[in-house]
Amino acid sequence: MFPLLSLQLLVVRAENTKPSAAHPKCRAMAEVNRTLYGRCTMMFLFIMFLAGVVSSSHEGFHPRWKRGTRSYKSLCVERSSGRIYKLGDTWLRPAGKRTEFCRCDNGLSRCHSVPVTDCAEQKCYNGGRCQQAVYSTHHLCRCPSGFKGEHCETDTKETCYEGNGATYRGTQHETHSGAVCINWNSESLSGQRYKAKHKDALSLGLGNHNYCRNPDGDSKPWCHIFKDGRYKWEYCTLKPCNASLSCYSGRGTTYRGNHNIAMSGAACLRWDSPLVRHRTYTAWKSQARSLGMGSHNYCRNPDNDSRPWCHIMKGSETAWEYCDVPQCSTCGTRRPQVPQFKIKGGRGTQITSHPWQAAIFYVSRRFAGEHFLCGGTLIHSCWVLSAAHCFNEISNAEQLRVILGRTMQREPGDEEQKFTVEQLYVHSEFDANTFDNDIALLKLYSTSGSCAKETESTRPACIPDSGLTLPDWTECEISGYGKHEELALLYSEQLKEGHVRLYPDSMCTPERLSNQEVTQNMLCAGDTRNLDDACKGDSGGPLVCPHEGRMHLMGIVSWGIGCGKKDTPGVYTRVTRYTNWIREHTGI
Repeated sequence: MFPLLSLQLLVVRAENTKPSAAHPKCRAMAEVNRTLYGRCTMMFLFIMFLAGVVSSSHEGFHPRWKRGTRSYKSLCVERSSGRIYKLGDTWLRPAGKRTEFCRCDNGLSRCHSVPVTDCAEQKCYNGGRCQQAVYSTHHLCRCPSGFKGEHCETDTKETCYEGNGATYRGTQHETHSGAVCINWNSESLSGQRYKAKHKDALSLGLGNHNYCRNPDGDSKPWCHIFKDGRYKWEYCTLKPCNASLSCYSGRGTTYRGNHNIAMSGAACLRWDSPLVRHRTYTAWKSQARSLGMGSHNYCRNPDNDSRPWCHIMKGSETAWEYCDVPQCSTCGTRRPQVPQFKIKGGRGTQITSHPWQAAIFYVSRRFAGEHFLCGGTLIHSCWVLSAAHCFNEISNAEQLRVILGRTMQREPGDEEQKFTVEQLYVHSEFDANTFDNDIALLKLYSTSGSCAKETESTRPACIPDSGLTLPDWTECEISGYGKHEELALLYSEQLKEGHVRLYPDSMCTPERLSNQEVTQNMLCAGDTRNLDDACKGDSGGPLVCPHEGRMHLMGIVSWGIGCGKKDTPGVYTRVTRYTNWIREHTGI
């Protein structure tokens, strides 16, 4: 530093030395002096330069870069992967069937083949094969089709993000302005919080790449860019997926929400946690990405269980537990109906056309086996709605059995589900004489908190809002296992369906019903063709009507005058009068 300082002082002195006007006689002497002075100055500078060189060589020459500048001449770029390496970095790379060990040397990748062996510990996601160099600690992941990255963590087919994109591991690398993302391993990001050197980089999706990620819990994936002469960040041009986030449908195999608490309240473990490495379903499993497992601890159902679950810690051991994720409402939907062959009258039908239909049986000490009692309607995975008069002779809920998903009354179905009843709620103001308040709830017994599994043959009907009023003569449907005719000896062997229309209240009167009392808690429906009607054995079953594309439970089969009499409607419990009562008992 001293020689440079001296040089600056001399230069300043020389530049600031301005000659004054001299006597003519002295001009010649002044020219001589200036010449001598210049030569002396040059000699002095030369001597000081030599001293500086000697001094520098003694201490070692260490050039310093101005802070904020970067030298990119020493970087190595792997064209195939887009990864960048600094001077002196080492890594493994595939070379056909061989594996090469590489070192970055002034912008050149110096590589040579090395022997490898399988890793003692799996380090590759999504079923990638882990290989480790024999003479170093470096590892290489040979990824299955559709994946790449140092740990096979990048999904090349992922085109949208779920939730806020925290689990997005695709390859999008452009922002909404068209700027190209900067590699998270770039030296230009050394002052940023989120970069490839972050302590949780792998779990956050960061690494030696320039793909969009959301490591900070922002609203969507983003990346760093260089724009308008400075480094900044922007959101990426990615669209959200259409998967449900707050609830699950069916068994929840497609659930991609961020619920991460088990039913016991325990926090879920990450799918790539070392604690679950020995488990079957982890982020290292083949097809892990398509099954929803990755660098997160969100509930998933990779094994087609009954509902989403996760790994947890139970004491000092790892275990698994179902998650408390609510089930999406698919009420009132079903497989499209097809014409069926020929409820009084009615047509035989399949349970998939009425997946909310329940068959209620009872067990008696006097008679062996299970005996058909009434119909019912599934309104929630653990709740069935029926008629109160069905249970006049039932002393406790333990006598009851509920079967869902059955087409034939006596023959088990391929997808049927059978339950005991934990609790029976008969309306406290049910009148056995007038059948007023003819409504009852059955709570299905379950040890998991989830009872009926939603399938094509088992699905709830929708409960209408208390204020829902449908137009007069709306065509609705009834279904059940009741008698085909009023005087038939046996119940129907197959589930039947019928079509009836809602009568105006002005036509739902005692005069049309042999002077039997009709209350505001009842509604009337009948077939104007005089073909279809509910009959004995259909009690408790559903009267469902279309509303906004779903079938809503508007009535419960209650009572009538015979079966299918001309101009005589059937009488049903008006469900809209009991929506608050249903919610008070079920919490749904």
